[in-house]
Amino acid sequence: MKISVCGKGGSGKSIMVALLAKELSHRGYQVLVVDCDESNSALYRILGFDRPPESVLDLMGGKSKLKEKMSVGFSKGQPEAKMQVLPPDQILVSQLPAEHVRHADGLTLLSIGKIQHSLEGCACPMGVLGREFLGKLSLGKKEIAVADMEAGIEHFGRGLGTSVDAVLIVVEPSFESLQLASRIAQLAAESRVRRTSAVLNKVTSAEMGARLTAELNKRGIRPVGTVRYDPQVFEAALEGRGLGEGTATADVRGIADALLAET
Repeated sequence: MKISVCGKGGSGKSIMVALLAKELSHRGYQVLVVDCDESNSALYRILGFDRPPESVLDLMGGKSKLKEKMSVGFSKGQPEAKMQVLPPDQILVSQLPAEHVRHADGLTLLSIGKIQHSLEGCACPMGVLGREFLGKLSLGKKEIAVADMEAGIEHFGRGLGTSVDAVLIVVEPSFESLQLASRIAQLAAESRVRRTSAVLNKVTSAEMGARLTAELNKRGIRPVGTVRYDPQVFEAALEGRGLGEGTATADVRGIADALLAET
């Protein structure tokens, strides 16, 4: 199963990815975390790694080389969301080059690519690469991919939604987050994603959780769990270190149950 984790900037997507990946690995799954967020550079730290992997973009020869391949597609009239820049073969986790992944305790981290310099242009090449990588990724029975998407909805325009099996929307207590969740659910449906659900994050009270759940139900979005506000998570994120045990760790177990029940 390939799970795309989406949401508003600051809603806690990367934290949710880390919590969910660690829980799934504890259950005996081999979890590939795919970092598709070209702006956030801290995911490797909260997963417990001391340095990030070299990106798939670097493996392809860098952004300029990828742009050259894309320009060929543009010259043939291909839309960006359907361009092919990778070899036609399926991608297996076991065959990923060692320098482009990090491994620990059933977790594997891979990064599509990051924006490195001022004036280097848009992140479109990373979007094309991420869509095609996820689409060609072949998973075994006990393998799961969890993709940390960029904030917002632009990745749906690039076609990344067509390469995953499920979309998990992270919703924090704000009107903006609820509105964006509605938009993500709509775009996921247009991308023909088979399963779309939401997780409530940074919830400070049962009343707040109930209000958020009611708002999501009005919008036709199915909540699969709630992660309570956990000071330990915020301290870990501030210090750039791996997540420890806390209320958030316990809360994510029910979310994993719900997602695995759908496989």
